[in-house]
Amino acid sequence: MRKLITLIFCLSTLSSFSQNEDLDNLTIQLAFQKPDTTKINTSLQIIKLLYDTKDYNKALQFIRESEKLSNDLNYTAGIAEITYYKALIFAKKEDYLNAIDNYTKSKDLYIALSDTLGIAKINNSIGLIEIARGNYDKGLQFSLSAIEILEKRDLKEELCDAYRNLATAYDKMEAYDLAITFYKKTLDLEQSLGKDEEIIQTNKSLGDLFYNKKEYQKAIYYFNNVLASIDTSDTILRGDVLTKIGSSYLSLNNLDQAKEYITQGLRLNRRLNNDHGILIGLNTSGELYLRERKPIVAERLLYEATTLARTVQDEEQLIKNYDLRAKLDSVENNFKLAYIWQRRHYELKNKVEKQQQKNASAKEKETEKNPAIVPVENSDLNTTSNAANQALISQHEEEKKASQEQIDRLNLIFYSLLLALLVVSTFLILIYLKRNNSIKYTKELEDKNKQINIQNEAILDQTKNLEDINKVKDKLFSIVSHDLKDSLTSIKGFIDLLKDGSLSKDEFNHLLPELSENANNASLLLFNLLNWSKSQMQSLESKPSLFDVQEVFLDKLKLIEQKTEKKNIKIEDNSLHDFIYADRSMVEIIVQNLLTNAVKFCKSGDTITIQNHISNGQSLISIGDTGVGISKENQDQLFKSNTFTTIGTKNEKGTGLGLTICKELVELNHGKIWVESTEEVGSTFYIELPKTNPTGGV
Repeated sequence: MRKLITLIFCLSTLSSFSQNEDLDNLTIQLAFQKPDTTKINTSLQIIKLLYDTKDYNKALQFIRESEKLSNDLNYTAGIAEITYYKALIFAKKEDYLNAIDNYTKSKDLYIALSDTLGIAKINNSIGLIEIARGNYDKGLQFSLSAIEILEKRDLKEELCDAYRNLATAYDKMEAYDLAITFYKKTLDLEQSLGKDEEIIQTNKSLGDLFYNKKEYQKAIYYFNNVLASIDTSDTILRGDVLTKIGSSYLSLNNLDQAKEYITQGLRLNRRLNNDHGILIGLNTSGELYLRERKPIVAERLLYEATTLARTVQDEEQLIKNYDLRAKLDSVENNFKLAYIWQRRHYELKNKVEKQQQKNASAKEKETEKNPAIVPVENSDLNTTSNAANQALISQHEEEKKASQEQIDRLNLIFYSLLLALLVVSTFLILIYLKRNNSIKYTKELEDKNKQINIQNEAILDQTKNLEDINKVKDKLFSIVSHDLKDSLTSIKGFIDLLKDGSLSKDEFNHLLPELSENANNASLLLFNLLNWSKSQMQSLESKPSLFDVQEVFLDKLKLIEQKTEKKNIKIEDNSLHDFIYADRSMVEIIVQNLLTNAVKFCKSGDTITIQNHISNGQSLISIGDTGVGISKENQDQLFKSNTFTTIGTKNEKGTGLGLTICKELVELNHGKIWVESTEEVGSTFYIELPKTNPTGGV
């Protein structure tokens, strides 16, 4: 056997060298040929060699080049042959739609050329595709129409494919005698052509056919041919063949030979984890030990087979398993269990037979639609096929008749159980629907509660917002009615006196600084009121720009000159040029408020100091005074309440808004404000503002 394998390897190597040499010679020859039909024919030889060596991609390159030249030369024969090889390659790649499309184009060209051989090759190839796709009737039509011409021309390669196509189709159609006839013809041609792999597969197919026909001696012969042709490595094919040889010997009642092959096959299939092979081996082993009257071993094997058959859903092996388990329990006098297994056997068998009858009926209808499956010259084959089918139908009828009474009793039990199941199912469905309705109703209530809660929260937010607005309104009216009214009334009084001529020029000049101070106070108060009300309404926005903060200090110091002179307060301006990035108008309001507060709480002889410098990349501004200072308790209230205010050293009144608006304006400009103060020592307010855009914008 080893020598045979070595010889086959050497021959295939020599053949490969020979093919490569032919390919090189043809390629060189092609390079020096003129672009005419001769060049196309040389290309076709190269394409055939590449196709035979399965180098399909390279073959397609030559096909594209040759196809263009053939079209340019209008060389119909060349186009037909090139299109045929293109279709062959598509078929090998299982691109059946493109394959059939190109076969059809090639066939039309061969018909135009009256090339019967070309037509036969095309029909045979299409038959192969249709059979591969499961269209066995259609495949038979094409393959049978090609055989006569292929046999006359003795084209062994094409005939081999045709015979195999027919054998496969008849096998699938359960016309086993016809399948055996064509498999034998295929085997003869394969042996003459030296197709070793195909020979193994054909022997296997013949063995399976004789095994299904219960002709076990013939099956063993072909299965042994397979074992002789393959090596001893672990393969699924070897495991299947070993098991079937063992089963054949078992059917021939040769228990010793059967045990040897069945055991080998089961062990091999277990190593390969081949569920189907294991299942057949388990059933066969169980039957073997049942015949040897070893029920304990048989029961263990058959139990494992039952579980596996249900898992892989192999109905054929499950039918066999149920029958064997019924026999096993009968041997052990467990007739109750035997009855159960027998009932399951008949139920499953009846189900499978009904499906087979349904399929057979569908096939008969298809045959009526396509009556010309087999040509007239092959009518003897068709007769054999009908006889085989008739034998199968008769066998099925006998088995049905034998088990009909048993099936009727089981059907009664089955329908009773089915009725009970329907009642229980209806009850469960009603419970399920009621539960679903309850869940749905509960969910709807929860959704409504959520909506009500959301609406309540919205109403509460609106109520709180209205309360805040009312507080702002009340505060605004209070300040306008008292502080702003007082300042404006004082100014109006001066104007009325001046209008009536009640004041002399000297008196007017003397009162003019007081009039200016009242106007400034009214202006600052109005600024604070407007900005505070805006902030409370959440509509105050900062419009920052880059400016020199020292300019703001100089402008605002001029506004408090008269007050500081009147109260004998000293001003120390230590400010420096420093550019900050903020809203200038807001910074002016902040500085004016802090300077006004400093004047308000300073006594005669006190000092107000203004300073600024850079700290950690920020501009740090400080406005300090040596006035009365702020208590610890009052410091905690400074920036928290809108109404916190105290009387100045000259009984000056305040609105309580100054520091509140200062804090909000500073924070709108991405800054911070805080105070450091000691009673009877003085206070210093610090403001930290950015020097550049903190958001990174321009």
